[in-house]
Amino acid sequence: MSEKAWVVDASPLILYARIGRLDLLEYLAPCIIVPAKVLEEVRQGLWKDEAAKVAIAWAETRVISDAEIPVSVEHWDVGPGESQVITHCLGRKRWAVLDDRMARRCAEAHHLLTVGSIGIILRAKERGGIPKAKPWLNKLKEAGMYISEDIIERCLIAVGEEY
Repeated sequence: MSEKAWVVDASPLILYARIGRLDLLEYLAPCIIVPAKVLEEVRQGLWKDEAAKVAIAWAETRVISDAEIPVSVEHWDVGPGESQVITHCLGRKRWAVLDDRMARRCAEAHHLLTVGSIGIILRAKERGGIPKAKPWLNKLKEAGMYISEDIIERCLIAVGEEY
C-alpha cells in the first residue's frame, strides 16, 4: 500500500491532529494530497476545535486544487470534501483516505483503494510505526471517532494483540 499516494479527507486529518499522530500518515504514504475543499472544511471548524490549527498547518503544503467532480461521483451525494478525495483518486494509483461510510462505498463502487482512520493504526502497527494498536485505537475513540468495543476487539485480533 505504501507505494501509492494518499488523498486525505477532513475526518482523518482532524482525528490524527487531535491524537498528535499526523506523522503516521507520513510514515505510511510516500505522498500525501489534501484537496483544497478538504482544507476549507477543516478551516470552518477552527472556532470549535483547537486541533484544526494543527491539521491546517500540516496540510497546507500538501494542498491540491479542486477538480471538476464527475457525474458518477456527484450521483452519490457525498460531501464536497469526500467528493474531491474520490475525484482526485479516479484514474490514478492513489488511496482514498475516508471515514464516511457512504463516501467509502462510493470510492469502492469506483474501484478505488480506501483506508480509514482505523486502518491507518492497523497498518502502522503492522509496519512497525507503533508498538501497539490498542492505545491508539482508544485515543481515536477519545478524540471523537465512533468505534465500538467489538470493532476494537476484532482489530486487535487482526494485528495479534489481546483485547
